[in-house]
Amino acid sequence: MAAAKRFAIEVNFLTGRYVATFHNDRQRWEWPPHPARLFSALVASWAEDGGDPAEREALEWIEAQDAPEIDASEAVPRTVASHFVPVNDVSIIGRALQTRKADRIHKLLNELEDEPVASSGEVTKKVSRLQDRLARERDVEKQVTVVGKTPIPSAIAILPDRQGAKQERTFPSVTPDDARVTYIWEKDAPESVCETLDELLQRVTRLGHSSSLVSCRVTPKPPEANYRPSEAGDSIRAVGRGQLAELERRYARHRGVNPRSLPYTDVRYSTVVDAAQPVAPLAPNTTGEWIVLEFAANSRFFPSTRAVDLATAMRGAILRYTEEPVPAEISGHRNDGTPISGPHVAFLPLPYVGSEYADGRIQGMAVSVPKSMGDAARRSLFRAIGVWERAVPRHSYPLKLTLGREGVAHMSRLHDHADIVSLRPSVWQRSSRWWVSATPIALPKHPGRLAGGTAAAQAKAWELAEATVAAACAHVGLPEPLDVEVALRPYIVGARPARHFPAFSQKGRDGKPVRRQLVHASLTFERPVAGPLMLGAGRFMGLGLMRPMPESSQGQTDE
Repeated sequence: MAAAKRFAIEVNFLTGRYVATFHNDRQRWEWPPHPARLFSALVASWAEDGGDPAEREALEWIEAQDAPEIDASEAVPRTVASHFVPVNDVSIIGRALQTRKADRIHKLLNELEDEPVASSGEVTKKVSRLQDRLARERDVEKQVTVVGKTPIPSAIAILPDRQGAKQERTFPSVTPDDARVTYIWEKDAPESVCETLDELLQRVTRLGHSSSLVSCRVTPKPPEANYRPSEAGDSIRAVGRGQLAELERRYARHRGVNPRSLPYTDVRYSTVVDAAQPVAPLAPNTTGEWIVLEFAANSRFFPSTRAVDLATAMRGAILRYTEEPVPAEISGHRNDGTPISGPHVAFLPLPYVGSEYADGRIQGMAVSVPKSMGDAARRSLFRAIGVWERAVPRHSYPLKLTLGREGVAHMSRLHDHADIVSLRPSVWQRSSRWWVSATPIALPKHPGRLAGGTAAAQAKAWELAEATVAAACAHVGLPEPLDVEVALRPYIVGARPARHFPAFSQKGRDGKPVRRQLVHASLTFERPVAGPLMLGAGRFMGLGLMRPMPESSQGQTDE
């Protein structure tokens, strides 16, 4: 791995959540994850695997650097709820015996701490004897495994329905908009440090609570940080020189048994504010508010290739409960059946895309209400959804969409923040210069054969496809993009290839069905564009749903 101009570590939260308490308040969550916590996770992985000298040198290189900058998205905290867990059982070996053992272990630990280290660095005979005695005191295997040693009442007492008082525990957590956090050091990293730490990072499995599973790596292309050290900011636990040695000293005292605390260097951080005059993002006529409906867990099996089917079912369900006459801004059609030209309600299946393990399955639906929609039509839409909700028995997921033999999707309207990232409007609505398609775009104009035919004919067809996508941007009120790329394969992890989607047809001017060519697209605009952004002939029925991408990762598309 070549040396990096700015050394950076990327942490991906695999469950989409970060669970960690603030260091001086167990009811408060920690965000962004503190650098000292990451360093301790590295040290723990290093020590568990024997303490390789080369890895130690790499860790000491990190602690010698200034505090890193941090790139972390906004995060929404979960409500802190109390959980009552069983107290670790000690009655099975007798409370009196357990108390005596705890006292003896505590005494031995104190003796070990006070015992001077030999000048040669070797373990003295006395230290060796103390360590042997400590190991024997900690060994309770005979008390719990030898037949006949366990009192029957004590054994019965540990059964779940017989346990008494439980200990109250809290697990504060946050759900970030982007489950990726990057730590950036403003210094060249030696090649040996990059390679060694990258291998060590692969062994780090969690950060914070054991449920905060992570995947870590050294990243050669870090984004711009939005948290930087500043005297006027908030305190964050960072790393200073001697951090590794201090962690070793503290472990020698607590040995993983006694209470412990994380050593750290207090550094104040502030969020970055761009001093330049901010440029307002462009807004297509598809922008507006979303009504999000979450699928039940057992209904999240539909692939994104079923987007049009689900959108059709959702549109039919809402129209069924809409009072007559149905506003054209809801149906998309005038009384004579002709489509209206302006924006109207869109029915958008929301697929799981953009994450390392994304599989494209649809997690829920969004009813997208454009800003231009009139008050009367808006009230009619909201009433229809309310009537639909009251028309079925109340339970966790009261609404359902039936797709015939293909199955039934049970769902409910979200009233609070979505735990599932794909269902958060902010994920689809944030501004960016770079956008890619999560579902393929149905081209309003057929470009010709994209596969087959002569090379010249193919080149002309692809050129026309790119021009048609650019024209689709103009159709929703956006300027022509600086760059347009189209392909049959997707540009984002989890999205399905265009050829996997069923044929999409619409009525032509002569009333006959016209089959639309489906393509994926990657668009780069001169200025940031705010979402939601849907493009093409199927934009109101789940096709052409675009996802904003971080510009720092542009070019790293899914192959």
